Amino acid sequence: MKSGSTGKELYRQLRAMPWELLWTQEVARFDRATAGERSERVAVIRAVGVVFSESGPAEQRDEVRQWLRKLLQDPGEKIRRYAMAALPKIGAGASEEAELLALMRKGTSGREAKFLGRTLDKIGGEATLEMLAATSALPRQTEQKVRASVARRQNPSVIRMDSTLAGFAGLRIHLRGRVGLEGIVREEVEEHGKFRVVDAQPGLVAITAPTPFTLADIFALRCFGTVGFVLGLVNSGSEAAYIGALAPVIASPLSQRLFTALTSGAIRYRLEFVAKGHQRAAVREVANRAYALCPQILNDAREAPWAIDVHPTARGDSVELRPRLSPDPRHAWRLADIPAASHPPLAACMARLAGRHENESVWDPFCGSGLELIERVMLGGVRRVFGTDHSAEAIAITGRNFSSASPGPVPARFLCCDFRDFAENEKLAPGSLTLIITNPPLGRRIPIRNLRGLFDDLFAVASKLLAPGGRLVLTNPFHMESGQPSLKLASRRLVDLGGFKCRLELHRKVAQ
Repeated sequence: MKSGSTGKELYRQLRAMPWELLWTQEVARFDRATAGERSERVAVIRAVGVVFSESGPAEQRDEVRQWLRKLLQDPGEKIRRYAMAALPKIGAGASEEAELLALMRKGTSGREAKFLGRTLDKIGGEATLEMLAATSALPRQTEQKVRASVARRQNPSVIRMDSTLAGFAGLRIHLRGRVGLEGIVREEVEEHGKFRVVDAQPGLVAITAPTPFTLADIFALRCFGTVGFVLGLVNSGSEAAYIGALAPVIASPLSQRLFTALTSGAIRYRLEFVAKGHQRAAVREVANRAYALCPQILNDAREAPWAIDVHPTARGDSVELRPRLSPDPRHAWRLADIPAASHPPLAACMARLAGRHENESVWDPFCGSGLELIERVMLGGVRRVFGTDHSAEAIAITGRNFSSASPGPVPARFLCCDFRDFAENEKLAPGSLTLIITNPPLGRRIPIRNLRGLFDDLFAVASKLLAPGGRLVLTNPFHMESGQPSLKLASRRLVDLGGFKCRLELHRKVAQ
């Protein structure tokens, strides 16, 4: 590496090196260098931490760790700081924590103390908590992060789906999803009967629970995307005033009651400013203030079971407590997926739009990973299911997901073929199907040479295979009619499918 390179240039060069050359050549060169040369080449330390974490051999981890620990004792503060930053990337434990705490006891400059705190944020444990209880040398943020890390290891958090929430009458609950699907979400809520709709806006249906309820009751609904309990509204103002108002909402008695009722183990959350970017400085300040108000609620960006989302609205920022469930309990059957698969709530909305009819014979011409078929079968009344797709991988995934979902003893056939050949391959007579439900390729993620022609052919095939009274439910990127006299448009709504609008349509087959 050129000795005249700047720090950033040198790091870029080192970052691109194979691990073996970085370790055998550049680290050896760094160790032989004078103090001044080492200070100019601290990028070597940073590169070791990053490159080793990505491609370094596991058997060499201890050797790398020992090298970094040795650098913690270097006379040069800059070198010590870089070693601190690199340690968490390759894995550090109690021994490294002890060395960092020993450095802190010796006394450090403000800048080095800041780096010490950042490193202990990531690797600190009970020893760090003991020292923090006896000193104020590290920021309160470090105490919160270390407590969250210890809790993550020793007191895992679990969201209690069946815990009954009583005494929360009037609590506003927001069901969020894709813009354009609010009407279907509302219908599902009203049919369910447990909750009452109090408002509906683009992408949002607000509900309350007149009687005690559980999270499982909410997740019995399938058409929404995420759910959030509204903790309060915060009005925009100066940054200091905004942060000062937001922290008490997070630590409020309502928040504490919800957290306590619905969490088994340590209470940990992730703060997210929706539509405002990362806002790292604001997150740090708000989380520190909320922790000072209520130390039992821990901000933790890693694997937190809860999120506190801040949504901008016309009346102020809505602060909402959202469960971060992975996998979503409604879709635990999803063993695999394909890149162009439907969004699960969209599939559920399409199934509800199709309606529940008895003795259904259902086909998805572009079955992807099988979501629309599974959602329709879950509503009941299905006699048999067909799925076709050009992709053999998609057909295999659909079969696995369908079996995993166990939506009842429904005969299912999944074929890798062009949808235009389906009827001939299966020897299906005209009028054999009662429902065709599909989210076809829309030309966004998978280029289609003649997309409009594909939709023309889909309408033609549907017109032939549907029995009188049968339905076609599909997403349609075009403002086009079917061109088939026997298919009559029954409903159409514009839905946001992730940055572009598409029409969700229901057509009915009429007798000719």
